[in-house]
Amino acid sequence: MVDLGELRSVPLFGGLASDDLATLAERADLVEAEAGVDLTREGDFGHCVFAIVDGTAAVTVDGAPVRELGPGDLFGEIAVLASGRRTATVTSSSPMRLVSLFKRDLWRLAHERPAFDAALRAVTARDGDESA
Repeated sequence: MVDLGELRSVPLFGGLASDDLATLAERADLVEAEAGVDLTREGDFGHCVFAIVDGTAAVTVDGAPVRELGPGDLFGEIAVLASGRRTATVTSSSPMRLVSLFKRDLWRLAHERPAFDAALRAVTARDGDESA
């Protein structure tokens, strides 16, 4: 279970009602990563979405830098919601703490909470192929 305060630090989650946030906290995990760890690899199947609580990460596509991610950013949703495969590699560039949510839990939450689903899909549409 993830701390509610950590979830509120992620803009996508911060606007959820208290009961929705509590449901998310029960289904999510807190993950820690050292610098230099590939969190996603381009072309791999995506089984979870990540939201950054602390730290930074570099996004690359075909080995070329695309953007930097930091606290509050979400990645991995394209593979989970749309394509099934990761569209980019995301590598931690500092020690990180992330909230992770597996595909089955994300789908269940999106089905139960249409407002969450709409917000998540808006992030996916905005970020395009840069979200891994």
